[in-house]
Amino acid sequence: MPMKVYTESVQFKADQKLLDFIEKKLNKMDHYFDRIIDARVTLKLENAGQVKDKIAEVRLKVPGDVLVVKESQKTFEASIDGAVDVLKRQLIKFKEKAK
Repeated sequence: MPMKVYTESVQFKADQKLLDFIEKKLNKMDHYFDRIIDARVTLKLENAGQVKDKIAEVRLKVPGDVLVVKESQKTFEASIDGAVDVLKRQLIKFKEKAK
């Protein structure tokens, strides 16, 4: 059963392509740890001067804990990719500790 992915975009409307991308990426996390309860993604636009950075905050709820990663890149896709890489490492560590 795929985990529930909740995505919230702050002050803009995320398009379906982005939402699908996020869901696809996060559903791959099951390979690293199969007891993820759900994932909550918050997408924000950082308005610092001329450069608009895209911030993705991902919270993975696992039994007894919540893993939180915040990543900021030029595109939401890159932010999600970065966050997923960090979460992979955190999940592997979490799984090792749980053993």
